[in-house]
Amino acid sequence: MTSAGGLRFTKMHSLGNDFVMLNAVTSPLALDVDTVRTIGDRHRGIGFDQLIVAEPAKNGADFFMRIFNTDGSESGQCGNGARCLGRYLHAQGLTTDKILEIETISTRFRLEMVDEQIVNADLAAPVFTPERVPFVADQQADRYELKVDGETVSMGVVSMGNPHAVIAVEDIDRAPVAVWGEAIERHPQFPERTNVGFVEFCSRNEINLRVWERGVGETLACGSGACAAVAVAHRWQKINDSVQVNLPGGTLIVSWAGQGPVRMSGPTETVFEGIWRVD
Repeated sequence: MTSAGGLRFTKMHSLGNDFVMLNAVTSPLALDVDTVRTIGDRHRGIGFDQLIVAEPAKNGADFFMRIFNTDGSESGQCGNGARCLGRYLHAQGLTTDKILEIETISTRFRLEMVDEQIVNADLAAPVFTPERVPFVADQQADRYELKVDGETVSMGVVSMGNPHAVIAVEDIDRAPVAVWGEAIERHPQFPERTNVGFVEFCSRNEINLRVWERGVGETLACGSGACAAVAVAHRWQKINDSVQVNLPGGTLIVSWAGQGPVRMSGPTETVFEGIWRVD
């Protein structure tokens, strides 16, 4: 929503994974790549991991969610941003419904408002078919090997509405997130680039996770990355159906029984509101 001389926004986060939220439900917004990048600049703009735009419903959903990364590229899913969207829609007076169906450019999912902070998201079922991730492979497998910086890296690959590579590591603190993350994000076998998760197994009920986000870099938390890590680890038979996922910014609870939607539960926080000057 725009006001005289500016664009009204709300800054939110979940576990430090931060978002600028915009309301395009009541009036349309036109955003170009340069504007998104400028707003996302943490030194000269507002700063965000993703910019989330709430738009009118399409195809029978309650709302449409548009997602932009800091480099201006558009994404089809953002799990923590989705949960923040649910809280934002309520705070803006755009709905009073506790259950919401949300659509994006690539997927559809359900949100559930639990209390003043906790929002559940039932993300669409994981997709492991390589061409639908998309990922270039001769056939579907639970593990793939990629050449990265002269090393062979074993990983799982899945789409949660956006592409993810998942790598098991022995020590999460020493995981080569920056080096491998950037290289794998842009690896030619991922034609639309990819998010990269590094997972350390603590027990069958708990994992540690760091995520290199496509178009962003390493973030304090990544909801779709947490769901992707659980989906891949479940196929590897390394975890139970419900898992505590410890990220640098905090903890999410993710549940998946091997089929159907992946449920993610965690907190949402509003940081501040403001008006971005429009020249």
